[in-house]
Amino acid sequence: MWFILALLSAVFAALTSILAKVGIDGVNSNLATAIRTVVVVIMSWGMVFLTNAQGGISEISRKSWVFLILSGLATGASWLCYYKALQLGDASKVVPIDKLSVVITLVLAFVFLHEQFTIKSLIGCVLIGIGTLIMVL
Repeated sequence: MWFILALLSAVFAALTSILAKVGIDGVNSNLATAIRTVVVVIMSWGMVFLTNAQGGISEISRKSWVFLILSGLATGASWLCYYKALQLGDASKVVPIDKLSVVITLVLAFVFLHEQFTIKSLIGCVLIGIGTLIMVL
């Protein structure tokens, strides 16, 4: 099931880029990010109430709160940078560079989460890096 959800995530992320590039035309990138964020907030809370998960708020530990807030700040910074880059550049160049996050995530997961970094991971990272360079040059 995780694979199907991850694949759907990739499809929706691709749609996000195309729809955003069209929608951001003539709109301040920060305003566009704020509009997108409001939609995401409404949709997320809708899912919380739809699945009756709101009762779990009181069970969230202090550590989880801190890291979820930090994750939210990182997401916000990412979206602000992404929308400005998308407004200034071609989607076909901005998106591949944005997807270098895959490589960065693998490295950070190895360093901070002590996840395995195999030869397969190394080859994948190198290929993603090379592929990104080829696409943007």
